Amino acid sequence: MGRGLLFILLLIALPATAQIYKYTDANGNTAYSNQPPDGVKTQTVELPPLNTVEPQVTPTSPAPTQANKPPPKAYETLELTGLPTTEALRANNGTFTVNVLINPRLQAPHRLRLLLDNQPYGQPSNVPSLQLVNIDRGEHSLAVQVIDGETLIQQSPSITFTVQRVHKR
Repeated sequence: MGRGLLFILLLIALPATAQIYKYTDANGNTAYSNQPPDGVKTQTVELPPLNTVEPQVTPTSPAPTQANKPPPKAYETLELTGLPTTEALRANNGTFTVNVLINPRLQAPHRLRLLLDNQPYGQPSNVPSLQLVNIDRGEHSLAVQVIDGETLIQQSPSITFTVQRVHKR
């Protein structure tokens, strides 16, 4: 085995903090060791700093400090209005309109989408007045989302309300 290869193997095998000694053995060959041999003149080998590789962060993964932060709000105000919260909503045919209070104004290409009982309801719209049709009587929850395609940008707090309608027999 060549002396240069032996030296490289010693460098790889030894811990980063180990000291390397160079000396001439009894046969006149240059040798390297991590411990100086007794009774032999040695030279300390200065090792270059070790190369280090920093882990790469992919653009899609959040930085560790941002992992627990909620995404920033695109809109200062996003809430539903026009729903009674202390009494039942009287809608004999189950049809009624809710308004969206949003500030600043809805930005293109964002759309508004209702969530009725935690499920998307109707088609996304850019109009802040949304109609619900033939909603069953009883208790429901309603929220509005701002979306960009299928990406959720922001969601309003959910409002619980009760629909009261005439039951025809």
